[in-house]
Amino acid sequence: MPLYEYECRKCGKEFTFLVGVIAENTDPRCPHCRSKRLTKLISRVSRVRGEEEALDRLTDMAEHLDLDDPKAVRDLTRKMGKELGGEMGEDLGDEFEEMFEEEMGGDRGGAAKDETIY
Repeated sequence: MPLYEYECRKCGKEFTFLVGVIAENTDPRCPHCRSKRLTKLISRVSRVRGEEEALDRLTDMAEHLDLDDPKAVRDLTRKMGKELGGEMGEDLGDEFEEMFEEEMGGDRGGAAKDETIY
């Protein structure tokens, strides 16, 4: 079943929408503001990676991280949560991002992509 990514032209949020035989969703709407004014995004192809490859990739990203850029740190934190949570069968991205926001005083640094599949 295909997953499509959209950006809402009203609120700017990005989200993933599941289309298929089993999914009852046939009409994509923004899950945040319910708008139908959407732009379809070109998605990256996903592939399964091993634990070692995922950790190597995160290490490479961390080495080039600008610690003075809260958005870059938040994005890496979310990716780390997704990668590490995947090993346990869950996505820890939201939990890692909440911890980061508490540490940074709640500054989100712009609209974040909603990783939930609708």
